[in-house]
Amino acid sequence: MNDMSERPASENFAALPFAIPADRWDDAVASGMSPEDLLLYRSNLLGADLTITNFGGGNTSGKLPGVDPLSGADVTVLWVKGSGGDIGSMKRDGFATLYLDRLLGLEALYRGIEHEDEMVGYLPHCTFALNPRAASIDTPLHAYLPFAHVDHVHPDAVIALAASSNGEAATREIWGGRIGWLPWKRPGFALGLQLRDLVRASPDLEGVVLAGHGLICWGDDARACYQRTVRLISDAASHLNKSMKTQAAYGGRAVEPREPDARRAAMVALMPRLRGLVGTGSAKVMHVSDDPETMEFVCARDFGRLAALGTSCPDHFLRTKIAPLVLDPARLDDHDYLTGAVEQYRTDYAAYYSRCAVPGDPPMRDANPVIVLIPGIGRIAIAGDRTTARLASEFYGNAINVMRGAEAIGRYVGLPEQEAYGIEYWALEEAKLRRMPPPRPLAGRIGVITGGAGGIGAATAARLLADGACVMLLDRDAEAVKAVHADLQQRYGRDLVRYAACDVTDEAQVEGAFDACVAAFGGLDILVANAGIASSAAIEETSLELWQRNYDVLARGYFLSARAAFGLMRESGGGSIVFIGSKNGIAAATNASAYASAKAAALHLARCLALEGAPLGIRVNTVNPDAVIQGSRIWDGEWRQERAGAHGIDAGEALEIHYRNRSLLKRDVLPADVAEAVAFFASEASSKSTGNMINVDAGNAQAFTR
Repeated sequence: MNDMSERPASENFAALPFAIPADRWDDAVASGMSPEDLLLYRSNLLGADLTITNFGGGNTSGKLPGVDPLSGADVTVLWVKGSGGDIGSMKRDGFATLYLDRLLGLEALYRGIEHEDEMVGYLPHCTFALNPRAASIDTPLHAYLPFAHVDHVHPDAVIALAASSNGEAATREIWGGRIGWLPWKRPGFALGLQLRDLVRASPDLEGVVLAGHGLICWGDDARACYQRTVRLISDAASHLNKSMKTQAAYGGRAVEPREPDARRAAMVALMPRLRGLVGTGSAKVMHVSDDPETMEFVCARDFGRLAALGTSCPDHFLRTKIAPLVLDPARLDDHDYLTGAVEQYRTDYAAYYSRCAVPGDPPMRDANPVIVLIPGIGRIAIAGDRTTARLASEFYGNAINVMRGAEAIGRYVGLPEQEAYGIEYWALEEAKLRRMPPPRPLAGRIGVITGGAGGIGAATAARLLADGACVMLLDRDAEAVKAVHADLQQRYGRDLVRYAACDVTDEAQVEGAFDACVAAFGGLDILVANAGIASSAAIEETSLELWQRNYDVLARGYFLSARAAFGLMRESGGGSIVFIGSKNGIAAATNASAYASAKAAALHLARCLALEGAPLGIRVNTVNPDAVIQGSRIWDGEWRQERAGAHGIDAGEALEIHYRNRSLLKRDVLPADVAEAVAFFASEASSKSTGNMINVDAGNAQAFTR
């Protein structure tokens, strides 16, 4: 799925076919691989193609020969994708390994569907070679099938059959009895045994469509299993594409989509306000989509009916909640309407939990919506971090495709409410959530860093990203900030960091850059005003142009950035603004009146803004570095020569020695040192600090605050 910053050029929202997966098996690559590596190769090929299965969805297995590490006896080991993994990116350690004979022996302990959770407790007792990877609840589906290799995947095309009122008939029509059908059953031992019994009764079957769930098929070797999976998905997609040619998707268009720029403007205006409403208690990040699939759906005649039915595949609604929040596009500016819509969603979700919960269930989770749909405008996904939000958005995109295909051959069928609840609040799902690492300190927080291509800016970005924040880098040097962005994206992933060329002295560019941050992430929590210049000249040699340039960047630029941040932070319920000041803003400097007085203006602006921001929960603090030479673009320019001249020393290594030796601690100050101070002010560790300054100068008595 594409977000608004990656929108496809086409605005044609009609006749979107199901993609036909390609056979990517390469015998030259697979030749000579061990059975374990062939299983991994097959798994990675399947998972890398989102027409075959969604991220984190599906599982693969192989019943492979092994040697018991205690007895030395030959045994058969089930290698199956472990709980919580992704077959597209997993390595060999992503597989759970279990003694097959012990798994099969568990049938004697099975006491029926009401004791499914009990059976999962037995799986660790079947572990082969002390493998710490937890087995998933789908393990019985693989263990009880009498085939060497099994694929269980969730392709949109097959789930469309599995979630249609005519899905069973279509399955017979497409495959003529070669593919079986099982009615909906929650994953687990009961489904595994039903599947085995179906195959025993019909030994010529090549696979089975699991109603509401997906496809399971098998083969005698890894290559045959992979190619059967691809072929069956292709068959289903071709059938649906043929069926869809004869009718309009979702009953045809009922709402005209707004123009792309108007969609973006509506989202940028809405997202910070919506984020403030759903982010109570924990920070949230957003992902926006107005791709053709989304727009075809939200503009359709049957949109309301289908959205209310919710998603059907367990993999989908575990990410998205069973149903979205639908907003009226004509009332997005109405605060009372928006507040009421979110509150009603929470009330409805709490009622759903209350109707379905039984004693011993996990407590109700966050009742806020994950997916928000707006006719004519698009889709918003909301989560505690950007990657989770993007994946939720992609999963709802899968659900949209499923509805489209299911409606082409019949009527889309959602899961019964109690069954949906049973999946969402399954004790096994709760156990998976508890195994996840705790969120990083700044997860869900969104920051803008001006001067993002410089040494301090880049180091600060890396520091905030390491703590889980989303970061928008701004810099007037488009090529430099692009390079820093590429490096950070390589290190921290594509979800967390964006960039824009921005001259902070230009009001329109600042407003546009902050809008870009909202479009990318949903709002703003942290501003690091860092864009800077430096100049050195005696007062009689200081031109008005030089004086004004310092004030434009260091006073005007800080003012424009802070002003843009204030409105966004107000919507989010607060935030942290950090000005990168200077020792020279406190302590007078020879031949630097323009620079030092502009920095002093920024320091006092921060104190003024701390007064204004406090009632809004906006903290404003300042970090004052000194002589951050390494990695600095400013010190690579004329400033280095000018300051060396002011001190009467060489501009080379002698200058760094001079600044190090004049400090009380006799230490160099590095960009990473400044970044640590910024991270403190950006975090909850400083939640009771505003209007403060931290000097990061290795000690300078002149700059002691009084």
